[in-house]
Amino acid sequence: MTTHAVDAQQERSATPPGQTGRRGIGRQILLLTVTALVAGAAGGAGTLLQQRLSAPDTSAVDAQAAELAENLRHDLNVGFWSPGSTYGGQFTEGTIVSHAEAHGGVLLSAGTEREKSDGNVHTAQVMLGLLPPGKKTVDADAYPVRCYRYTFAFGAHSVRQSTMDCPTARTDNEPGSLVAQMGALLARQPTGTNMYRQTPTAGHPHTPAGAVDLLKDKRLVSAGDTVRVVAGKSAGNGVYVLALRINDGCHYLRMDAASSASRLIPLWLAPADEQETCAADRAVAAANLYGIDPAKAG
Repeated sequence: MTTHAVDAQQERSATPPGQTGRRGIGRQILLLTVTALVAGAAGGAGTLLQQRLSAPDTSAVDAQAAELAENLRHDLNVGFWSPGSTYGGQFTEGTIVSHAEAHGGVLLSAGTEREKSDGNVHTAQVMLGLLPPGKKTVDADAYPVRCYRYTFAFGAHSVRQSTMDCPTARTDNEPGSLVAQMGALLARQPTGTNMYRQTPTAGHPHTPAGAVDLLKDKRLVSAGDTVRVVAGKSAGNGVYVLALRINDGCHYLRMDAASSASRLIPLWLAPADEQETCAADRAVAAANLYGIDPAKAG
């Protein structure tokens, strides 16, 4: 027993001076490092958890965006028994605007580009989440404002949907947010029976006065709405298009005497990026048909 104790004491005595201290410091550094790593991991997890708890739930508005894409696919269906309401693509920008508003949003911009392989490719940028769609009571936080880009050519298969960053600047270059501007614009929509219904325009003269009479006769506007015609222009083939200010919001009106035009939406809110200019030339472009109607063409 005594011999073992002495041997152990001799081994400790043989340790070079300062080595024991360095080992102790090394253990402390290792302990502090491990503690920091554990704390950092816990803090990172806490941050991620906080982000998950505080980040808005986009599932509801994303579902609206997916439904809008499906609406476009129905519009572009080339089958004879199309499930959509337009049988193969006979619709205008007004149809897209009506889809956007039905899903709680607005059309930010629209355009057409010529592609070598696919012909004309149309693009629509949409802001959703401004209003909860429908009339039922819902949690407003379920519909955070989000923006989406849709591209389509001909046929249901051509529709593509993707998310995009929402613009931050107002279209009138005034200070403030575009979201607030678009929300106010929706609040000033015409108070007629239903501005986005398919309505025949035949029987009204293709003049500014005839356009105002049409809006009133079809109850697309009410007595409380203010209507000011900005400009009108012939678009060929018996089509007359106007840019109007209704409750200070720019709208486009398409007047067409053809019987097939009764299945089109005649009045719609101009895209956000055209609210300031509100020109007849852009109204003419917006009133063009997307694609053809192969089901009726046989």
